[in-house]
Amino acid sequence: MDAIRIRRATAHDAKRLTALVRRSRAYEGPYASMVAGYRVGPDYIEAHPVFLAMDDAGAVLGFYALLLNPPELDLMFVADAAQGLGIGRGLIEHMTGQARDAGLTAVRVVSHPPSEGFYRSVGAQRTGTVRAQPPAVAWDRPELLLPIPADG
Repeated sequence: MDAIRIRRATAHDAKRLTALVRRSRAYEGPYASMVAGYRVGPDYIEAHPVFLAMDDAGAVLGFYALLLNPPELDLMFVADAAQGLGIGRGLIEHMTGQARDAGLTAVRVVSHPPSEGFYRSVGAQRTGTVRAQPPAVAWDRPELLLPIPADG
């Protein structure tokens, strides 16, 4: 993570973030419909805290969006080529700091089913299941709560 920089996304990043979402192998097969027409718009980026991780060459390695009211990790994606490099953990650590600075004590996560293990590995606890809502989401998703420690 030493050569990785995390910064606030701007409206100019919208196309690159959208491309990262749509190319994600995590959403192939039965999950493809969820991201087929998905768009991270400039208006969304301006309305919510969205942060991206970049390498020193300027490539986007991942990003997250934190909703503050109610507190929820709305989006989190790591580029396929950056999987396993600690990018996701670095983004969670950054998000935890942002949540703490905003006075939050916990953040809800509605996880992509294959990602539940990752969220549990960073401290999230399963609280329930969000039922499928076809046609937008055709499968049940784990609902988790990530506690935000009071101190960094």
